[in-house]
Amino acid sequence: MFDVGFSELMVIGIVALLVLGPERLPKVARTTGHLLGRLQRYVSDVKSDISREMQLDELKRLQEEARQSAISLESTVRNEMAGIEKGVSSSLQSASSAVADLENSIKAPVDGSAAASSFDHDAASAQLDRQLAEADTHAGPAPSGAAVAEEPRSEPVPPEPKSIKS
Repeated sequence: MFDVGFSELMVIGIVALLVLGPERLPKVARTTGHLLGRLQRYVSDVKSDISREMQLDELKRLQEEARQSAISLESTVRNEMAGIEKGVSSSLQSASSAVADLENSIKAPVDGSAAASSFDHDAASAQLDRQLAEADTHAGPAPSGAAVAEEPRSEPVPPEPKSIKS
């Protein structure tokens, strides 16, 4: 703190010895030492209090920043969740309408005519065969280099009933 060398301390000691005398000098030196010790402790306490206050302010600032970032993150997550929910609900709604349209299209032919209720697989097979035959006639003859042999299409022959021998 103060730049006091050994020679200055000697001068102060000699002056104190002359002014105070040899009987009171040890008592004054002891009291001065106690006062300087108290002063040093007081200064160090003040420094540590100031340091603690600065750290406390820094912690409060960091806490506030963390709270603000948490609030920001929460609002971002809520916005994203709302967007996802909206997308899922619109997809669900479009899927529901597609299912309803499909159900209506399936029910319409069944409810619309009595002929559709007696739908026959053999009749549908026969109609498909006719359409294939028409497509073959429109396609024309096969090219000369093609060795594709088509088997004639025939209606399935029902099996003959077996007779039971007694």
